[in-house]
Amino acid sequence: MLSKSYYQRNNRTILSLLLWLFLLNTGLLVLPINAQDEDLSLFKRWMKYTDISNALYHHLTDQAFQLLDNRKVKISELSSELDWKQHQKAVNEKLLKIVGPFPAKTPLNAKIISIIRKKDYRIEKIIFESQPQFYVTAALFIPNGLKGKVPAVLYCSGHSQEAFRGKAYQQTILNLVNKKFIVLAFDPVGQGERLQYYDETTKSSRIGGPTLEHSYPGAQCFLIGSSAARYMIWDGIRTVDYLLTRKEVDPERIAITGRSGGGTQSAYIAAFDPRILVTAPECYICGFQRLLESIGPQDAEQNFYHGLANGIDHADLLEVRAPKPALMITTTRDFFSIQGARETACEIRKAYQALAQPDNFQMVEDNAGHETTVKNREALYAFLQKHLHWPGNPKDEAVEFLTPAELQITPTGQLQTSYGDETIFSLNRREAEKLVTKLEISRQNLAEHLEKVKAAVRTLSGFKVPAMKSTAVFAGRYQRSGYCIEKYFIEGEGNYPIPFLLFLPTGTTKWPATLYINPAGKAAETAPGGEIESLVKKGQAVLTPDILGYGEMGPGAFTGDAYHFKIGKAPYNLWFGAIQIQRSLAGIHASDMLRLVHYLKSREDIDPTQINVIARGELCSALLHAAVFEPVFKKIVLIEPLVSFKSLVMNQYYKPLYMPSTVAGAVGVYDLPELMALLTPHKLFLINPANQSGERVNQEYIVNELKIVYEHYSVQQAVEAFVVKFENSQVNLNEILAY
Repeated sequence: MLSKSYYQRNNRTILSLLLWLFLLNTGLLVLPINAQDEDLSLFKRWMKYTDISNALYHHLTDQAFQLLDNRKVKISELSSELDWKQHQKAVNEKLLKIVGPFPAKTPLNAKIISIIRKKDYRIEKIIFESQPQFYVTAALFIPNGLKGKVPAVLYCSGHSQEAFRGKAYQQTILNLVNKKFIVLAFDPVGQGERLQYYDETTKSSRIGGPTLEHSYPGAQCFLIGSSAARYMIWDGIRTVDYLLTRKEVDPERIAITGRSGGGTQSAYIAAFDPRILVTAPECYICGFQRLLESIGPQDAEQNFYHGLANGIDHADLLEVRAPKPALMITTTRDFFSIQGARETACEIRKAYQALAQPDNFQMVEDNAGHETTVKNREALYAFLQKHLHWPGNPKDEAVEFLTPAELQITPTGQLQTSYGDETIFSLNRREAEKLVTKLEISRQNLAEHLEKVKAAVRTLSGFKVPAMKSTAVFAGRYQRSGYCIEKYFIEGEGNYPIPFLLFLPTGTTKWPATLYINPAGKAAETAPGGEIESLVKKGQAVLTPDILGYGEMGPGAFTGDAYHFKIGKAPYNLWFGAIQIQRSLAGIHASDMLRLVHYLKSREDIDPTQINVIARGELCSALLHAAVFEPVFKKIVLIEPLVSFKSLVMNQYYKPLYMPSTVAGAVGVYDLPELMALLTPHKLFLINPANQSGERVNQEYIVNELKIVYEHYSVQQAVEAFVVKFENSQVNLNEILAY
C-alpha cells in the first residue's frame, strides 16, 4: 500500500506540471530556444510553392502572355489585303511611338581612313557620324571589276567583342563579296571599336561584354522613356544613308542581314527603313511567347519601351514591310526557340499571301545550335541573288580570313581613345537634361505640380490597387523571451504568396505596428538582440516580409544576359520584361506592401492608427510609391535610400542594384523628391541617404536635391516632420520612432 506522502508528492507534481503548461501556453513562461533551431522559412513543406523563387518571372510573363493572346485574337481577324495594310499602318505608327522620335539627320562627315587591297576586292575603312560626334566604324568591301551600279548588303554583327571581324561573320561577308555583292559591315555600339566604357589600362570594357555594354546605358535610356534600340536602329538607318552616297551602289537593290544580335538589328532596321528591299535576320526571330517561355527577356536593345503593351511582336517587324522579300534563317537547336520561329513564320506567311506575294517570304532551318551553317548561308546567298536580281553560284566557298590588324579602323583600335566620341550615355544625358529642366520649371508651381504628379505616378509605375482585405495562412509560431514569432503568407498581386514573419509582444493589447522592409529578406534582422527584437521589446508589433524577388521569393533560376555585372548584381532582364508590359517592379512591390498593411489593420491586436514603416536600400523607392498611393503610415523611415532617379541618368557610372527599383519614363515627369513631398505632413526620416553609386551624400547635396521636399513641408507647417540624419554608428530605430 502506497503511503500518504507519496500521493501528496504526486499531486504536487501534477499541479506543477499543469501550472507549467498554463504559463508556457500564455507566454508567461518561455523555454530557452536556440535561434539556430528556428526555421523562419515558410515553404519548405508546401508542394504548391516549390517554384516560389521564380514567382517574379512567372508574374511578369503571365501578364505578357495575356497581352500576346490579345494580339493573337486581333491577328486572327485579318484576312484581306486591306486588313493587312491597315494593320501595317497601325504597327508602323506604334513602332515610331515606342522607339522614336529619331534625331534630325545631320552631315555624316564620312572619311575613308585607309584602303586594303586584296586579289579580288578592296576594303575601305570608314568612319562616319550617325549623330554629331557619335562615330560609327565600318568596312566597305568592294569587289574588283564592277560595272555600273550593283546590289549592296548591309551586314550586322551579333554580340561578339570583335564584331564583324570574327571568322564566322567573315565567312558570310567574304562569300558575298566573292559573289560580287558590295558589303558594308559596321560595328554595333558597344562592340568592336565602339566600346562605350573602354579602359585603356586593361584594353577592355569596364562594364563587361557586349550585352552589358548595351544594357548598362540602355537602362538609363529607359528612365527617360527611350531605349538602346533607338540608337542602334538610327545607326543602321544612317549606314544606309552612307551606302546611298556611293556611286557603285544601286539604291533600289539594298539588303540587310546578320546573326544573333545582328539578326535583331537587321529585323529592326529593315522595319524602320523602307529603302531596304530585302531582309534576312538569322537566329533571332522566334516570337515573344516562346522567347519568354524559354530564355526570357534579353538585353536592353532587344526590348522596346512598352513594346508588348502596344501589341508589338517579332512577326510585326517583318509583316510591317511585306510584301518586300524576307528570309528567316533559323536552327533547330538555337536558344531562340525553333518552335517559336515556325509559329512566327506561319503568321507572317498569311500577310504575304494576303498581299499576293507568297514567294517573297521564306524560312530556312538547319540542325544546329546558335550558329551559322553551310546550308543556311547558301540559302541566304540564293535568296539575295534571286530578289536582288544578281545571278550567280550560291555555293558557300572557303575564304581567306583577314586578321584583326587588317580590319582595325581607328589608330588605337577604339574610338574613345582615338577621337573621344559621344556615347549612348552622353547623348541620353543631353536629352535627360532637357527633361529635368522641364521638371524644374513645373516644380515652380509646387502645389499644382504635385497634383499632376499623383496621377502620373500611378500610370507610369503600372500600379494596381490592392484588395482591401487579404486572408492570411498561418504557418507556425516560435516563442522567445517576451514575444513570439508567427509565420504567415497572404496572396500577392498575382498568383503568388507574400511570406512574412509577425513579431508580437506578449499580451493582448492593441499594439502599434511597424512594417519592416529589407532587401536582404524577412530573416535578415530577426536574430535575438537584432533590430527587430529591439523594436518588439519596446512594445512594437513588427511585420517583415519577403517582397517579390527577394528572400524566399527570389532570385529564381532566371538570370538573363544582362544580370551579372562586374560592379554589382541586379535583375535587369526582369526589369526589362516589366517595361515591355508597361509595369514596374516598384509599382508591383508597392501594391504588395499595401496588402501587408491591410492585413495589419485587419488584426484585432493591432492599432490601425499607429502603423509605421521602415525600408532599406533599393526597396525605399517602392515604399515611397506605396506611401503616396495610400497615406496610411504614421512614420516613414528610409535607411540608405537613393535620393533621386535623376542621379542615375546624369552620371556615367551607377550602382546597378538601384536600377530595377526605378520607373521607366519617370525622369522629367516625377522623381523621388516628388514622392517625399507628397508625404507631407507625415513624419519622414531619411537615414544616410545615398547617391547613384551607393555612397553616402552630405547635407549640401541633400538641401540641393530635396529642395521641394523642404519647401512643401514648410508650406504645410510641418518642417520638424522631415528629418535627415547622418549616422556613423548603428541606427537606433526606437529613438527614431519615438521622435
